[in-house]
Order: sequence, then structure tokens, then C-alpha cells
Amino acid sequence: MHRILLITAILMANVLTMNAAKKPVIDRIEPTHWYVGMKNPQLQLMVYGKDIKNVKDVTTDYPGVHIDRVVRLDSPNYLLLYLNLTGAQPGHMTLHFDKTKVSYELRQREMSGDKRMGFTQADVLYMLMPDRFAQGPNHNKQIKGMNNYREDRSKPSLRHGGDLEGIRQHLDYFNELGVTALWFTPVLENNSPDSDNDFSTYHGYATTNYYRVDPRFGTNEEYRKLTDDAHAHGLKIVMDMIFNHCGFEHPWVSDMPTKDWFNLPEWLEESKGSSNPQGTHFQQTSYKLTPVKDPYASKIDLHETVDGWFVPTMPDLNQKNEHVMTYLIQNSIWWIETIGIDGIRMDTYPYADAKGMARWMKQLDDEYPNFNVVGETWVTEPAYTAAWQKGSKLSKENSYLKTVMDFSFFDKLSRAKKEETDDWWDGWNRLYNSFVYDYLYEDPDHVMAFIDNHDTDRFLENGKDSVAMKQALALLLTVRRIPQIYYGTEILMNGTKEVTDGNVRKDFPGGFPGDKHNAFTAEGRTQGENTMFNWLSKLLHWRQGNEVITKGKMTQFIPYKGVYVIARQYHGRTVLTILNGRKENNLLDVTRYAEVIGTNTQARDIITGRTIDLTKPVTLRSRQTLIVEY
Repeated sequence: MHRILLITAILMANVLTMNAAKKPVIDRIEPTHWYVGMKNPQLQLMVYGKDIKNVKDVTTDYPGVHIDRVVRLDSPNYLLLYLNLTGAQPGHMTLHFDKTKVSYELRQREMSGDKRMGFTQADVLYMLMPDRFAQGPNHNKQIKGMNNYREDRSKPSLRHGGDLEGIRQHLDYFNELGVTALWFTPVLENNSPDSDNDFSTYHGYATTNYYRVDPRFGTNEEYRKLTDDAHAHGLKIVMDMIFNHCGFEHPWVSDMPTKDWFNLPEWLEESKGSSNPQGTHFQQTSYKLTPVKDPYASKIDLHETVDGWFVPTMPDLNQKNEHVMTYLIQNSIWWIETIGIDGIRMDTYPYADAKGMARWMKQLDDEYPNFNVVGETWVTEPAYTAAWQKGSKLSKENSYLKTVMDFSFFDKLSRAKKEETDDWWDGWNRLYNSFVYDYLYEDPDHVMAFIDNHDTDRFLENGKDSVAMKQALALLLTVRRIPQIYYGTEILMNGTKEVTDGNVRKDFPGGFPGDKHNAFTAEGRTQGENTMFNWLSKLLHWRQGNEVITKGKMTQFIPYKGVYVIARQYHGRTVLTILNGRKENNLLDVTRYAEVIGTNTQARDIITGRTIDLTKPVTLRSRQTLIVEY
């Protein structure tokens, strides 16, 4: 008996000795590298590896680097290191995990944060979906290691094969059109399997790796090359990010770092391995954003909005978890420094925890005071949108979010385009009555307006009413807003969401091999497409550097006998945007606008160049758009 116990003790000692001698294996560290010289010297490193939690000692002797704390999470396969880099210089730092050595690179920044300039009211953003815009010549239709997918351009909800190189090869096109910034829908890895519904992978909103460009779009290096070449073309790059949720195939889902890494974690556990996740604990968001700002909101309403999942296939991240939010904040900084992006568009902004998002925005604002972030705040009341803007007196807490999206403008325009402008509420009165609430904004120059985007019906719906669209674009590009245009607007692309979202996200003609219709060239465009392209291009080039539009005072006049007039004035120069909101011919009574016309007797039509006589009533055709300057 004693002999058996002795043998058992020896075996156990041998096992313990072997375990102690076994080196920890580290699969990856995020961020993949970092930068010295930040105002915030703290760096969180997320270390992935089997049983890495059990490491006894983590040390480094790199000069200027101090390990503030080691955080051991619920899962044994993660470890968080919090480092202080106050005195660190660029180089390769060695981290010791017991007997395992890992080299980690600290890089020199290309410029200080205050030198990074974001998009402004002087810009026009052109929004596009990389999968649907253009394909480079060396595109690989099947990437090894990615979950099952196929490229089929006949299917609106499958991948179509657009990529970053395809976009890069058409930078001259954006210059010809006259836009100044490009906003891509998300380009990060979205390794979800194929789906024939609208929550497929091509849209990019289900991230599975926050530090890797989706290889079907290209590489991190190609993203940097595209950004550098865009800058050389005078174009800014705006990156679409998502902090509210990630993809179901992210490693965090199968192995949660902490029990509260996600909202509704109990449902996530119960749904694993299911091809059709359902369960008693599941709560989808109500999509009602009002409780986030409602002073009388119930706890259940707020919970359903913020903690409910956007869709069952996109796990909802818990931004109230300190470590989750630090990870996301660092990720955004990493892309700014590594790729050189000029702005961020944050998806589903109010669905995430407001305090966590304010912490993110405050840190970005401190580090990059001239950078810009626009948040998607999809409520059509100006008071709600204004409350999200940095410094708003309408909110108890400062969001530090500089720019908000004007869904009121979009909503009112969607109705007005189908109406006659009367003497009270319909037609252009809707836009007038939206702008009157600009006093609610701390800074109307940091409000982004649009006539459509990837989540809405296209402005033309299933028609080709370029007359109405010219009115909408003229307004968009001359009012006190940061304007955003959706790809293909310039060539009359149309479509509605009634069958599938994919029908408002069609391929840009000429961007893919085999396309018989090439809208990238005047020769390839139809007559109607060229007419629209040339009109918009002229307006966009005229707008570039035009301080009357980007800095001028705005005066709007109540629509009078169907005519809506907005004036922009700066240093003795004036621009009038004149919109006939009726189907019949009309007259502009110049005497009513004497306060902005003054002693000027003539104006120039900025599209045709013809002279307009301001001493007598101006005849307007049906639904005519007229932009004049003097």
C-alpha cells in the first residue's frame, strides 16, 4: 500500500514538474504593434493562447516601459496586460511570459495627433460599398482559410467580388466627379458563412477580426496603399467602424473572455452550435432609440434598446465592461496611426453604452483635436440628433461626438420630393421646418446630411426622375451641412429595399470583368447618365474651396408661392439656391429677397454661366433648380 502511494506521489510530482517546465504558447497579441509618444501612455495588450491565464510571471526590461497590471480573465485562454509607455522609445520590446519570450514592436508615429485633419464642411463624402464598386485585375475568388462563401453577382445578398484594388484604380474617377472624401462600408474581416438573406457577409458589419482587412478585399498593406494614393489625389478616407456588435465567428464568441464580455451572455451560451439560434434568453433590440435620451424612460425600455442584440447573428458587445471598451478605443487609434485614415463613421451609435462611447470620443478628441467622427443617430427629430453632439446643452452628459447624421433632412426630403410645395406644410416647407431647429445644435457645421445611403431606398427609387434629384442635390450641396453622396447617384442608379437590401447596393457598372456598360468613362455612359454626371460634377467642382458655401452665413426664406430660397453670404459674396417646388412654371419675386440681393442687378447661373437679371421677376420652369452667385 505504501509502495503504491509512493509511486503515485512520484508520478504526480513528475506531472507537476512537466507542467511547470512547459512553456506557455501564445497564439497572438492585439494590437499587433503600438506607437510611442501618445498623450495617453497606457497600452492594453490582449494575449491569446491556451491556458495563458496560468502564467505566473510577466515581465519586461525594456527601457521606459512599466507593467501596471496583469488581468486574468474568466477564460483561461486570455490574458490582459496594461503597460505604461511614458518613457518608451521606438524599438522591439521583449515580453517574458515565464520562460516564453515574445518580441513586440513599438513604432514611431508619423506625425503628432494635432496634425491629423479630419473631414469638414468643405468636403463632400462619397459613400461606397467595396464589394459592389470595382474589382482589381488580380482578384482571387476563393481565399483559403475563410468560411464557406461564393461570389455570385446574380444574387443580391451574396458577395460580388469588389475589392480595395478595384477602388484604387478608379481614384481619377473621383477627382473627375469632384468629391473630396471616400467613405467605405466596413473593410475588416467578416468571416461569416454565406447567407441568402440581408445579413450576409458582403456588407461587412459583422467583424470577426478587428486588426485585419478582410482578405477578400485585400490586405492591410493594400489598404494603406489605397489610403496613400487617395491622399496623393487629394482625397480623404473615412473608415466605417462598429463598436456595438461583432460577428458570430469572432473567437470571443466560442470562448468568452469574461462572463460579461457580451450583453445577454446566457443566450449566447445556449445558442452555440445552432444553425438557427433561438432561445428563451434572447432579446433583440427594440430599434427604438428614444429611451436613450428620454428623461422619463423606463429601465426595461432602455435595456431593450441598448442591451438587446441588433440581429441574432451579431453578438452585442458590452461597452460597460472596462476591458472591452479599452480594446475598442485602442483599435480605432491603431487604424488612425497605421493606415492614416482621415475620419470615422460609427455604425449604430446610440445602441452602444453612452458612457463608454463618450470615453472613446473624449480620448480621440484629446489625442486628435482636428480629427472627425460622425455617428449614425437614426432618429428623424432634430432635437434628438442635436443632443448627441459634443457639448450639447440638451444632454446631461457630454458625448464628445463632433458630427451627427441628419436623418431629419433625409426624412423630410423623402416626403417633399413627392409633394407640391404649398403655403404651409408640404413640399419644401418640410425642409424649411427642419432647418429652423438648427439652434438646437452646438455646431451646425458638424452635421452630415444625405439624400440616401446603403440602408435606405435610393432617392430615385425605381424611377429616373433626375429633375427631383437635381433639386435635392442642389440643396444638399449648398446648405450648412457636411454633404454625403451615395455611390452611383451621379449616374442615376436606382433601387428599393422592398425585396432585399441588395437592390439598393447594386454593382457600379464597369467595375467588374465582363461588364458591357462602363459608367467610369463618358464614352461608356448613356446620354442620360452623362447629363446627370456632368451637372453634378460641375456643381461639385464649383463647391470645392468655395468659402461662401463652407463658411458663409445661411439665410432661408419661408417657401413663397411654391419657391424655396436659401442664401449663403461671405465677405460680400452671395449664393442663392432657388427651388421651384411646383410642377407648373413659376416666378421668383426678386423684391421679396431684397435683403440678400441688395443693389446687385445681375447674377451668374453657376451651371450654365448665363446672366440672370435681378431687376425683374425671374421665370422658373417646372421644378427648376437654379443656383446663382453675385
